[in-house]
Amino acid sequence: MLIKPLQQDEPLLADIEAARSDRDSLHIWWLGQSGFLLQWSGHHLLFDPYLSDSLTEKYHDTDKPHVRLSERVIFPGHLGMVDVVTSSHNHTDHLDYHTLYPLMAANWHMQFVIPEANREFVKKRLTYLESEPIGLTDGQTAPVGPFTFHGVPAAHNDIERDEQGRCRFMGFVAEIGPYTVYHSGDTLWYDGIVEMLKPFGIDVAFLPINGNRPERRVAGNLNAEEAARLGREIGARLVIPHHYDLFAFNTADPAEFVRACEWEGTPHRVLQLGERLTYAATRPVAG
Repeated sequence: MLIKPLQQDEPLLADIEAARSDRDSLHIWWLGQSGFLLQWSGHHLLFDPYLSDSLTEKYHDTDKPHVRLSERVIFPGHLGMVDVVTSSHNHTDHLDYHTLYPLMAANWHMQFVIPEANREFVKKRLTYLESEPIGLTDGQTAPVGPFTFHGVPAAHNDIERDEQGRCRFMGFVAEIGPYTVYHSGDTLWYDGIVEMLKPFGIDVAFLPINGNRPERRVAGNLNAEEAARLGREIGARLVIPHHYDLFAFNTADPAEFVRACEWEGTPHRVLQLGERLTYAATRPVAG
């Protein structure tokens, strides 16, 4: 029996629309794996969506089947309100043609944020791009629509760079009105990550919890304990876990994350698929 989202399809769309009445808060929906939809003041940012069965179909007859654990939250072409979408790296669950093609068809003016090192790969995979993606590497900042993005490295499993020294795996810190959020992409703990992130004053951190197990034969991530500790050490006001409950061979139990957060004293929230979290401002809006 597949995990059924709390909200999917039309009820989810109705909830996204209803949230527009509260323009001051930050509204967050988990769409599965590492995908999160954020709404603030009527603007929408979509982090790393994977909303297809492309990997399950690709690996069906192999020795590494990607057996689904959960139902898809929504067909991506029905998300016709997205202003900005990200891809933190080139792995298909973060850069999926079958997700991005219908998403971009429904949002012709949407902007696309990627690691600059991956530009040529992205353009080959997404040959229909209407406009050039906005590329970043670590230490760079760019305004993108109503948001401001800061590039930070991700170690998946290493901090890998191209011949020009630009990161191939990245996380993004995004300023969204009075809020600052950090989406890790896929990453392990690396030297300097706390010192890099702490000055941002992060309100919400989206961190992976599926861990790093060589027997899976895929690049790894933080485990539940590491995510809880990282959230505490960077001073995040809230940590939301991701990268679990999609594929049977590469998942984790969010209850372990909850126990670790309680031990560390890390503010946390585990979302159900399609569930909305409304986060209210914790500090005054500048200007």
